[in-house]
Amino acid sequence: MWVETALKWLGRAASLLAVLGAAAVVFLTGLIVVQVVFRYVFGAPIFGVEDIVRMALAVVVAGSIAYGARHGAHVSVDILQQIASRRLLKYTDVAVKFGGAAIVGLTAVALWQEGECGFRCGDFTDNLDIIHTPFYNLLAVGMAVYALILTFELIALFMAFTHPGPHEKKYSGG
Repeated sequence: MWVETALKWLGRAASLLAVLGAAAVVFLTGLIVVQVVFRYVFGAPIFGVEDIVRMALAVVVAGSIAYGARHGAHVSVDILQQIASRRLLKYTDVAVKFGGAAIVGLTAVALWQEGECGFRCGDFTDNLDIIHTPFYNLLAVGMAVYALILTFELIALFMAFTHPGPHEKKYSGG
């Protein structure tokens, strides 16, 4: 089915972003070790390392958002499934997916627009003047992939509305 194919490709995009985020974590680890050595062994902290750390953390976040969405790693509370009917759960799933896609999609647009403002709006780091544009844009891409994942999951939910959902127990009779 085309929805599963789209979700598979979005999963690949999320995995690519996750690899980028993982590389940023490895980079951050090395940078922090070097910073600690310079600060405490040589008594000379590296100028501007805080700027680099902040921007690298943006890459980590961008890499983890979509990956976590595709693999169900975000925090959720499933209390409602224990007390609600199957029909109510399907409607709440639709509302949550729709609301989430809308909010995350708007966030992606806002991040992209903020990133486009760039240097003329003062969007750069304090010490090294690293412009925020590529980092805002990367965060926007991560959010956009997340919004698309939610949208295609919503479409899949509509297509399977008469079948048991992922949070439901099947009735075995008796």
